[in-house]
Amino acid sequence: MIDLTPDPEDDSRSRAAKWQKHPGLSTAPWAGRPMEKFRAVLDLHLKHHSPLGYCLVTLLTAGCERIFSTAVFQCPCSATWNLPYGLVFLLVPALALFLLGYVLSSRTWRLLTGCCAPGARTACGAGLRVTLVCAQLSAAAAVAPLTWVSVALLGGAFYECAASGSPVLARLLCLGRDPDCAVQLPLVPCQQAKAPDVQDLRKELIAQSQVTGWILIAVVIVVFLICTSVSRCLSPVSFLQLKFWKIYVEQEQEILKAQATEHATELARENIKCFFECSHPKEYNIPSIKDWQQISSLYTFNPKEQYYSTLHKYVNRKEKTQSIGSSEGDAVVPVLSFVDSPGIKSTTDL
Repeated sequence: MIDLTPDPEDDSRSRAAKWQKHPGLSTAPWAGRPMEKFRAVLDLHLKHHSPLGYCLVTLLTAGCERIFSTAVFQCPCSATWNLPYGLVFLLVPALALFLLGYVLSSRTWRLLTGCCAPGARTACGAGLRVTLVCAQLSAAAAVAPLTWVSVALLGGAFYECAASGSPVLARLLCLGRDPDCAVQLPLVPCQQAKAPDVQDLRKELIAQSQVTGWILIAVVIVVFLICTSVSRCLSPVSFLQLKFWKIYVEQEQEILKAQATEHATELARENIKCFFECSHPKEYNIPSIKDWQQISSLYTFNPKEQYYSTLHKYVNRKEKTQSIGSSEGDAVVPVLSFVDSPGIKSTTDL
């Protein structure tokens, strides 16, 4: 009978031979698994960085809302303060998150940087184009505030406090109830209303809040689906070319950052060397202010010219003195908004 049991010595010898061939490779059978898992997670993030980013923002916003509603929010149960207090907790954080979405977008700073300087490029005032870009920025920045409002409405605490202090809702809710209903309604969130039928209105207020929250979620999903479908339907490029385009943009930004770091390091090293040696620096070819301004402008698509970025368009201009400003046929295409999104790499790099 043939013994098919593997020889441990042969196995150890094969691992030793593999280690000698690749010294950096561990012979432990489990050594490569964490790195493989890390690479898989990294690949997933690189392929779906925008969806993952939106999911992370949504989860963080929902978590912060729950912390606020349980640990910070305390309804005053006052006819004077209930309405403003509830609305402040419901809407002010949403406004702050909306503005933060603008601040963290690199497209915002591409649009604004140098816009008010003397002799600024005319792209800053290209009315319809800038309006479309602002609409895209607003849609991206609205993810976090809409999440905050939706989760807050599903929780019901903010709406319950605000609605109990509203005279208009008080008249509607108190029809056919206790005569002192309107006076006792602000006490409902604290469960201090004396009349049982008035205290029962708390369930109705929470129900209204949750229904409103689910309606808001449904409307957001439907609008997002419609806008995404329309933008893809109107795309001037095919699905596979769009995939290639995204790969190109990622590679261009990575190489741009690496080359910018290398050239900046060489220039700094040469200047410091000349400072200490009291000598004159070598001549370096550095892009001019106008060159930087042109490649920093927002990307516009032109079906007559197949350029994958503003930098690609700049290096392929016919004459060195030619500007790459707006020309006939240029348009801002919503499905190509990712071209301007990365900046050099991220907002912190800018």
